Amino acid sequence: MEELAIKGGKPVREKKIFYGRQCVDESDVEAVKNVLLGDYITCGPAVRKLENELAAYCEAKYAVVVSNGTAALHCACIAAGLKEGDEVITTPLTFAASANCAFYVGAKPVFADINPKTYNIDPKSIREHITDRTKAVVAVDFTGQCVENEEIRAICDEFGLIFIEDAAHAIGSSYNGHKVGSLADMTCFSFHPVKTITCGEGGAITTNNKELYDRLVLAHTHGITHDEEMMEDAPHEGVWYYEQISLGYNYRMTDFQAAMLSSQLKKLDGFKARRQEIVKRYNEAFKDLDGIMVQEEIPQSDTCRHLYIIRLDLEKLNCTRREFFDAMSAENVQCQVHYVPVYFFPFYRHKGYLPGLCPNAEEVYKGIMSIPLYPALTDQDVEDTIHAVKKIVQYYHR
Repeated sequence: MEELAIKGGKPVREKKIFYGRQCVDESDVEAVKNVLLGDYITCGPAVRKLENELAAYCEAKYAVVVSNGTAALHCACIAAGLKEGDEVITTPLTFAASANCAFYVGAKPVFADINPKTYNIDPKSIREHITDRTKAVVAVDFTGQCVENEEIRAICDEFGLIFIEDAAHAIGSSYNGHKVGSLADMTCFSFHPVKTITCGEGGAITTNNKELYDRLVLAHTHGITHDEEMMEDAPHEGVWYYEQISLGYNYRMTDFQAAMLSSQLKKLDGFKARRQEIVKRYNEAFKDLDGIMVQEEIPQSDTCRHLYIIRLDLEKLNCTRREFFDAMSAENVQCQVHYVPVYFFPFYRHKGYLPGLCPNAEEVYKGIMSIPLYPALTDQDVEDTIHAVKKIVQYYHR
């Protein structure tokens, strides 16, 4: 049996790799450079070009790009007309922004449980949590796998709810042949560096609804419009005139970010293919490994996986998650945990949310760990990661 590096043995690799990393090349740098040396670095044509490209890629009528994924969720809640006293159903197994966005507009997040096999929000649990105050569902495509769109769409139609898809993980994924971004009333994306494509930060919302689109535009630009059809006091004196017709925010994206993302978007299908290759290799390596469980995938989802999560059976392994995590790090494979259930945080606890709300999510959380997944991983990086997992399992599984 190989001795663990953390116990004094030799690590499986010399150079550390991380769970996620941006993939930036010279074409991205050149795209940014061209904008920086041009006439506009913000509020210019690169943003509109990107919005048109994103809408086309996602098979949506409209796209609005914003400063980050959290801003996208906030704008979606504004466009949905959510307000104090309303309830928004979402999942606890997500980044905090998926729930915080309800609080931003005075609404209350309500947590539905997950499917313990797919880790996505369970439509049955959504239905169980609907009240006369429920106005929207924020369903998260966790790890990039599509939520059960047909079931959630049917529930939202039945109860007159706005369907917001948090696709921060899922750019490039499809459900029954239809791109994520074309399915929900509004779909929100994130372009943080560990996401499939990036511009440092950045986000977007896609929709097929013109009324929602108009509200999204206002929400991310101070509530200000130059569109005479939307103004109350038109006609006006000159082209410089604008009106603030609602309360909005400065959530704009810069042109150099937009240029970088346009360049990244050209590579998305290639990034997806490489991610799927790595996921396939991991699945093969771990499917029969006692002590490790892997996330199941619904057949409707053609997934561009953002995260690869192994779930540790800690009773079989006879170790703690921290021990496994530290052992992986000592082997120079740096992992992460996604995510602490949102309502575990003090902010939520002080608002009356208590453990026990979502038993499946809490049980899954105890053993999950994200291992490296990004397109620049070499085949050797992947094999080293597999070797590290198996080495640690073999050590503790006795």
